[in-house]
Amino acid sequence: MAFAEINPNIKLYELVDRNFQALGFLERLGIHGNFGDRTVEDICASLGMNPSSFMLLYNFYVDEHFKPSERMLRDSSVEDVIEYLHSSHEYYLNTALKSLSDLLEKLLLPCSEAQKKVFRKFYDEYEEELNRHFGFEEQHVMPYARDLMDGNGRKRSTLESFTDDHNSINEKISDLKSLVMNSLPEGCDAALRMQTLYLICALEYDLERHTAIEEEVLSPMLEMLENSGTYGKRRAAEQEREALSEREKEILVGVAKGLLNKEIADQYNISTYTVISHRKNITRKTGIKSVAGLTVYALLNGLIDINSVE
Repeated sequence: MAFAEINPNIKLYELVDRNFQALGFLERLGIHGNFGDRTVEDICASLGMNPSSFMLLYNFYVDEHFKPSERMLRDSSVEDVIEYLHSSHEYYLNTALKSLSDLLEKLLLPCSEAQKKVFRKFYDEYEEELNRHFGFEEQHVMPYARDLMDGNGRKRSTLESFTDDHNSINEKISDLKSLVMNSLPEGCDAALRMQTLYLICALEYDLERHTAIEEEVLSPMLEMLENSGTYGKRRAAEQEREALSEREKEILVGVAKGLLNKEIADQYNISTYTVISHRKNITRKTGIKSVAGLTVYALLNGLIDINSVE
């Protein structure tokens, strides 16, 4: 699916209808359960995420042939990419690998002790390699990126091995898939074997897309930040995004006037979900939670007149 087909007004369930792989992407963002009529704009507002970042990462996740333009990278947020990769690391280590390990233990029950030992050794070494790789990213790559964003440039030498072991990781999970398909004894439960293969294939795809995001999104973004001129422009753009948007100002005026979420939604022909998401974003940007506080903020910033407040 082409990047141009995705826009902030598309519903989440439509993304899933178009490509079921979107479920994995949404899960990394902490989005589960009933999507309702929530749009990309709603979700981005509630997460404090740049919609351009959402669309860039979504396209990368669901389409292995997708290539971003420099404009797409510039319009997206490094912080959003880092947060997405961090949540992915937590998913792999705390959910996916644990589920896979549990399935393999059940699948190996009919095997001899020698077979179990050699298979477990291979899997444990793979899991340790993933832990080391993600640990390196968490301890070196992400802090380096945040230093650049804060204007504290430092040598990139620590990142020279950023992508060095990606090939090894991808090769080993492919080997794991082949071992489960072709090398386990016939006595292993057939249904469990298929269930395990489904999980391995899903994890293999997921890790490939994760690697692509690191190499083709985060790495070039860091290179842009390393250029002081580019960094200055990006920093100014990020600061500008922290200001209330025109729609957020309209929502804030409605709140200050004492309107209910549904009344505001009806006034601007948007969903209640969207109003709630905008209100969360307003609170995040202003640091003000109460209606009374937001009313004072609106008055101080000339958004409303004192006579219009009930």
